[in-house]
Formats: sequence, structure tokens, C-alpha cells
Amino acid sequence: MSAAVIGLALFAAILHASWNAFLRTGADRLWTITVMSFSSTLIAIPMAPFHALPAAAAWPYVVLSAGLQVGYSVFLVAAYRYGELGQVYPIVRGSVPLMVTLGSFLMAGQHLTTPEIAGVALVACGIMGLSLGKGRASTTSILYALATGAIIAAYATVDAIGVRAAGDSGAYTAWTLLIYGALLPATFVMLRGRLIVDFSAPETRKALAGGLFALLAYGVVVAAFALGPAGPITAIRETSVVFAALIGRFFLGEQLTPRRVGACAVVALGAFCLGYQA
Repeated sequence: MSAAVIGLALFAAILHASWNAFLRTGADRLWTITVMSFSSTLIAIPMAPFHALPAAAAWPYVVLSAGLQVGYSVFLVAAYRYGELGQVYPIVRGSVPLMVTLGSFLMAGQHLTTPEIAGVALVACGIMGLSLGKGRASTTSILYALATGAIIAAYATVDAIGVRAAGDSGAYTAWTLLIYGALLPATFVMLRGRLIVDFSAPETRKALAGGLFALLAYGVVVAAFALGPAGPITAIRETSVVFAALIGRFFLGEQLTPRRVGACAVVALGAFCLGYQA
């Protein structure tokens, strides 16, 4: 890979960890992630008219993906309610390739390569390092983080099937974002009664900025995929777990013990092994 591709993958990792930091610092995290979704909705609205509607066979996947992403948002908020960025984020990110790999092995009978076996072991050990001993993540935050990872793995699988059925990736993406952008505020209203947004307030601007960081992270990694091999890029992007630990320490005042650094590094290495096979 060229230096430019590696740089894009690392930049995407930093951006992804950063928007999670925006969410973690929100006074009301469910409100924050709901307002963050406005950024993607504003992008999706002008996208939709420039694409034909997805094929009829793709609509169940569009709706299911949007619904799963709402679930992902709600569970991620819950995980950050009980745990720190430097604990929750590595568990979420590390559990996704772990679950995808184990799911392929258990349900599809896919043979695991040596790097994949090593990756499974490393991610599992890294998550255990964050979950056990002094200063460990709370059991509640771990369960929510693992559930979040499972939902991410599920909607990634749905998207992989749905985008092929749609016949147009742009249309599939636009309509998934539009439906997600309608369902998440509706979910907030259902849970809280009403959604109040003051666009002149600093908290609103911070949430919208977090949404832009999330969109930019997606755009940067897509650009990297266009220039280089997907497997190594996916693997490099998993260094975001280390960046999350550093952001948590230097910007959020979280502890950064040698144990936590080591656990994050082990998760990142394991995710690298799993992602490289993608």
C-alpha cells in the first residue's frame, strides 16, 4: 500500500474515535446521537433524487438496516452511560470482527486461517484484559458494548446483501440514511416525550460537528478503499481503539494505565489479524 492509503486509513481511525468522544462527552447522549444523525440526513436528502429507487427486493434490507442502526445508536449510548471511552470503544470495535469471524465459522462452516485463529484469541484476551481486574469496565457497560458490536455485525451483514439487491449503492445508502434519520428522532420522542433542538446552542453545534466527523470518517475510508486493498485498510482502521484510549486520557481525563494500554493494543492487533483476511 502507498503512504497515502495508509494515511487515509489512519485518519479514518482517528475520526471514528473522535466522533465517539463527541458522543461520550454529551450531557444527554441519546439527544447527542439523535442530533448527530441530522448531519447524515442532510447529506442523504440531496443524494436521493439523483438515484433511482432501490429495487423492490432491497427494501426489506433498507428498512432492517436502518432499524438495526437505531438499535446500535441506543445501545452505544447505554454502553457509554456505564463505561469510559477507553473501555467501551475497544470492546465494541474488537467484538465486531470477532463475531463476524466466529459466525462464519459456526454457521457457514468457513475454515479459519492461522491469522484468523490468532486474531480471535488476541481480541478475546484484550477484551478480557479490559473486563477483569482492578479498574476494569463495569459488567453492565461490557454487556451493552458486546450487544452494540453484535448489532454492528448484523447490519453490516444486512448491508452486504441489501446493496447487491438494490442494484445501486448510492440509492441504498441514501434511503437507509433517510429512514434511519426518521426512526432515530421518533425513537427519542417515544422514549423522552419530545425532542427540543436549539441550533444556536453550543451543545447542538458540538453534536452536529460529531455527526460531520462520523460522515467524514466514512468518506475517508471509502476513498482509501478506492485506492488500496480492503483487507489491510480495514485492519489499519482498527487502530482506532488505541486512538480512543489516547483521546480518553488527554481530552476526557480518563485513566490510561499500562494494563489498559496493553489491552487496547492486543485488541487492535487481533482486529488487524481478523480484518486483514477481509
